[in-house]
Amino acid sequence: MTVKLVVLYTHPDDAQAFERHYFDTHMPLVGAIPGLDRAETGKFSAALDGGENTFYRHAELYFADDAAMSAAFGSPEGQATAADYAQIAPPGSRMFVANIDE
Repeated sequence: MTVKLVVLYTHPDDAQAFERHYFDTHMPLVGAIPGLDRAETGKFSAALDGGENTFYRHAELYFADDAAMSAAFGSPEGQATAADYAQIAPPGSRMFVANIDE
């Protein structure tokens, strides 16, 4: 069963610095994670329900299954990516694991 890690980033204090680090450092780390099938990211532009636009950016990392994701984040590349996330994620950012219904 395909799984994905969904990362929701809250609004950074300095959006330009965040974006620069995110694309120059963080996403290359993500791209080096072994077993990663696909990664996508985007910025939120609106909250269609009229509520507060709580989150700034999202990332979705796809893996073949839970074992592949666990192995990926147990690797040196996965650990480096997780450490960088801890450095750049604004307070209130969240991570979820979703099982993809196929």
